[in-house]
Amino acid sequence: MSDDWDVVVIGGGGAGLAAAVSAAERGASVLLFESETELGGSTQLSAGMFTAAGTSVQAELGISDSAEKFFQHYMDLNQWQLNPGLIGAFCANAGPTLEWLIGLGVEVPARVSGNAHMPGLCQAGVEDVWRGHVPKDQGYGVVQVLAKAARSRGVEVVLNTRVERLITKDGRVAGVVADGIEVPAGAVVVASGGFARDEDLLARYYPAALRAGADLFVVAADGSRGDHIRFGEQVGAGVAGQGWGLLLPTAYFQRLHHWQSGFPPKSRVYVNGQGRRFMDEDASYAVSSGIIDAQGGTVWAVFDERARRTLPPGYAHWNADVVSAEAQAGRTLRANSIEELAGKAGVPADALVATIRRWNEQLPHGHDADFLRHRTLANKGSADNPDPIGEAPFYAARLLPAELVCTHAGLEIDGRAAVRDGRGEVIPGLFAAGEAGAGVLGQRYVGGGNAVANALTMGRTAGQNAAERVL
Repeated sequence: MSDDWDVVVIGGGGAGLAAAVSAAERGASVLLFESETELGGSTQLSAGMFTAAGTSVQAELGISDSAEKFFQHYMDLNQWQLNPGLIGAFCANAGPTLEWLIGLGVEVPARVSGNAHMPGLCQAGVEDVWRGHVPKDQGYGVVQVLAKAARSRGVEVVLNTRVERLITKDGRVAGVVADGIEVPAGAVVVASGGFARDEDLLARYYPAALRAGADLFVVAADGSRGDHIRFGEQVGAGVAGQGWGLLLPTAYFQRLHHWQSGFPPKSRVYVNGQGRRFMDEDASYAVSSGIIDAQGGTVWAVFDERARRTLPPGYAHWNADVVSAEAQAGRTLRANSIEELAGKAGVPADALVATIRRWNEQLPHGHDADFLRHRTLANKGSADNPDPIGEAPFYAARLLPAELVCTHAGLEIDGRAAVRDGRGEVIPGLFAAGEAGAGVLGQRYVGGGNAVANALTMGRTAGQNAAERVL
């Protein structure tokens, strides 16, 4: 190992790998520290979907899009509470970053995809232009391509080593300390992930996650311990994104990412404490958690015996036997009539009966005048209409935002991924990206692929600018 490095990268997930490869491409010597025993971080656990505009994949499918349209949608969805300069830079660089990944070997076929697990282009959120680029082999495949690129470009990787602190010299960040050893560097990129695994930091920076109580479960990587916050405190870095993160709606009994836990039945209706339907049950998680939170109380997923019985096998939680066992234990409500189910759920029986009747009059016939769910189902490639909800017994499972995917509070960065201090001034020699570099992931998650696009785009930006600083 060299005594001096041009760039040291902290973290070997998507952001860190993108930074390391990009810095090495510019001719920098790069050392990457990863706290866990393998590379990949949360990116490796994800679907790998990448949100971008104006791409070759879109063009091949005849879709006209641009970074400017992406920017407008992104800012509007987040009520313009994000820094326009940073978001403008992200939206402008996301498309080129996707092309860079494709050039490295990531495969995104030019075909329509119905979901986050089918390679191609899908509807990622609530956008009118499809921007969700799903790669072959998911997040694992993206990580493998980047890891191979890092090796071929001479990046030195040190696994199972957690960086302890930053080194400062003459008003700039000048390296890190790892395993008690000082490692000098011309620039440092912090890409250590979020803090979803640290309850104290959640209480401080994202307390909404803790409202889920015992139902909360975390799907972020084990290394998501908030090291970036601690590094920032050492150098007086500003913090952006406080109070923001991504919680996905789940049934109370789920404990794994949905592609392991499974999916609720198509024939289901979500009702609030008034026994009324209030949303498209397949609405994007860009907005669904906010819709559920706005109900101000318990929300139920209501379905029938046919829906339970026909749940596909092989999933850990949404399967026929688990639902039956939860009902037997009294945790999922079960009743022989809608009126009885309403009584158990504490909702008005006449309202729930009317809700189910109206749902049955519409969705099984291919239309949904109230919430337009037929459009969402079509965009997901679902050709068959839902079955009616009518076969006793009936079930109601408590639904809430409880799957913690990522946290959005971190070191404040600008469009170059340079970290700013509490005054808004750039801290020389320090860059950040991914969940560690905050300001791109906002109050509203724009849709599937937002976090991966942020990690890889701003990681690439950080690596390029860190190398430029020292070369």
